[in-house]
Amino acid sequence: MSGAPDTGPTSAAHPRHRPSSHLIGALTVVVVAAVVAAVVYFVYAYEHKTVIRAIAPGVRTPYPVGVIDTKALSGVDPPGAHALAGYRQVYVTDFPGRSLPTGWAVFTGPQPGSPGGHFGAAHVVVKDGRLLLSTWRDPQFKDAWVTGGLCQCGRPMTYGAFFVRSRVTAAGPNEVELLWPASNHWPPEIDFNETGGRTNGTSSTVHWGPINQIDQRFVTIDMTKWHTWGVVWTRSSIVYTVDGQVWGTIASPSEVASVPMTLDFEQRTLCAFHRQCPTHPVTMEVAWVAEYARNH
Repeated sequence: MSGAPDTGPTSAAHPRHRPSSHLIGALTVVVVAAVVAAVVYFVYAYEHKTVIRAIAPGVRTPYPVGVIDTKALSGVDPPGAHALAGYRQVYVTDFPGRSLPTGWAVFTGPQPGSPGGHFGAAHVVVKDGRLLLSTWRDPQFKDAWVTGGLCQCGRPMTYGAFFVRSRVTAAGPNEVELLWPASNHWPPEIDFNETGGRTNGTSSTVHWGPINQIDQRFVTIDMTKWHTWGVVWTRSSIVYTVDGQVWGTIASPSEVASVPMTLDFEQRTLCAFHRQCPTHPVTMEVAWVAEYARNH
């Protein structure tokens, strides 16, 4: 079922109180140099890294990509109600009209954990069948690089499968598609597509445990092309997919979140650290979102 157009985007102060996965590394270097003991106490990072250099074309998998449509902007329409075996579709939107569907809220204000970063309501728009998150120097913020961010805060889920058809126009800001706890008590967090400001690949990161342990995966792929990104979250595992193919798996139940979470999209900058900082306007384009719950 398509998300019904609302009267307009809902703005909300940005709820995150943590740095992004890639910012953690930069901050850790600074803190380690100052106080090693503090790092040991506050942030224990367990990184299990897998790099996949290529995604083989034409491989058939049980994970949906969407319905081929040469007339569609992204070349693919949303997958159908029964596209994922053992699951039923509970939500789908291709962002019709010029306003956000019901249940979505736009972030505004400073970005916790990203010094100098700021979310602006004008940086999230729906246009021509796309959700657009755009970063540009905003005169209303003294020409600072302001970014877009929003959450599907009105539709928390515990376990399920999320598929997003998206691309980015250029390198610069960190572009993230993630699941965030509806309670805003962090961790856990599931970042299933986090570019780190690059266009030649992306990463996934699971944050879990009271001291923020992390488990990461990496994939090399052209982020400027349209792809269908997926995360299948169960009680015991997390599977990451791109264009219907698995590129990473978390198989340790202790790392898997068990609380209601929401789908979020964010752009973040680290210009203060001379990283993840644009040189010209950059946009994350989202063609559609489809979500599934396991059949009982």
